[in-house]
Amino acid sequence: MLGKLIAKIRKDKKISKALLAREAHIDTGHISHIEKGDRTPSHKSLKKICDCLEIPYQPLMYTYDKEFTQEQLDYNIENKICYDKILAVNRIDTLIQCPKEMSSASFAIRVPDDSMEPVLTAGSYAFVELNTPLNNRDIGLFSYKNEYILRRLIIRKDNLILRASKDGIKDIKISVDEPLLILGKVLGTNDI
Repeated sequence: MLGKLIAKIRKDKKISKALLAREAHIDTGHISHIEKGDRTPSHKSLKKICDCLEIPYQPLMYTYDKEFTQEQLDYNIENKICYDKILAVNRIDTLIQCPKEMSSASFAIRVPDDSMEPVLTAGSYAFVELNTPLNNRDIGLFSYKNEYILRRLIIRKDNLILRASKDGIKDIKISVDEPLLILGKVLGTNDI
């Protein structure tokens, strides 16, 4: 997954492998192996690559040991991963104990409403792992039309759907070309 994202970002920014290799002081062949997924860059090399691509290091770091499933590849989920932005926090309410079964969580966010009940209870904390590609029916934190929402991702043939758990809340249908960012996967809550 990491190599595929590096290749995508490099191509989006119209940077050749040779230029990236030269700027990052990494052999061009090694860049090719990284992009193909044959090799994983060291943390030091990944930082150099991110510097050259002018993107923050941490979002790619979260993808270090992840792999795309065939379904995710079929729906180009890599185009929905937020690699060039970081979360801006207005206020820190508290620190919360991270349960051992959710040790890969990046942060906990308070569930703002009852739209995901009974799965996510309003007022509880959802533990989110940043930049994790979602599988069909996973619950995630999304950025859509300048809103941040917790929803279940449903993958359909022609579109993606963000679905609330609570009855009466309409599905959000998203075409392949619509701007949607998957910020992370909800691993669970502190009320289970």
